[in-house]
Amino acid sequence: MEPEENSKEEPEEKIDSKIKVAIVYIFELLKIAVVSLIIIVPIRTFVFQPFFVQGASMEPNFHDGEYLIVNEFGYKKTVVGTEEKKFFTVNSFKDISRKEVIVFRNPKNPKEYFIKRVIGLPGDRIEIKDGEVILYNEENPQGGILDESDYLVKMLHNTECLDQCVFEVKADEFLVFGDNRKYSSDSRSWGVLPSEFVVGKVLLRAWPFDKIKIFN
Repeated sequence: MEPEENSKEEPEEKIDSKIKVAIVYIFELLKIAVVSLIIIVPIRTFVFQPFFVQGASMEPNFHDGEYLIVNEFGYKKTVVGTEEKKFFTVNSFKDISRKEVIVFRNPKNPKEYFIKRVIGLPGDRIEIKDGEVILYNEENPQGGILDESDYLVKMLHNTECLDQCVFEVKADEFLVFGDNRKYSSDSRSWGVLPSEFVVGKVLLRAWPFDKIKIFN
């Protein structure tokens, strides 16, 4: 009778063993998922964000369909929590320089994201005249033409007035234009950009591979 008893116990042992293996496997998966969330969520929330260029407003420097990585750290105001309960807010603490390319939420439609170049900083007075951008500030009290030769092809990209030609940039505001001035919806159409809408500064062009570039 002993062989019969052993033959009945072996399948039960195998089943128990498989259950233990399955439990360990599920536990390991959960552990990986939790660790991934702990690492990835803060990075995605506070540090980097992917961004796809849409449209031609930044040509010839950025083209439709390009994949960018945006550095959010220090540039983005982040509210942690829900609409009903906010746990804490992380305010921006890094300065944005003139001529840097930033990504921001459209002030007229915050669900939409734009990519533009910073032209005016807090305290600036900007005037568009005869296709040129004239900058007035403490360093240029009499005004001077902003040199944009590094990123604009002069023969193709004169700056035209749209709804506004003169801008007074106040504290916590920026003036932003697209590089493709003729085909860009920017501050000339909807006014200065409040800093609270800034998402971050373009750090890396990751796609296409033959155009990979790191931006300072």
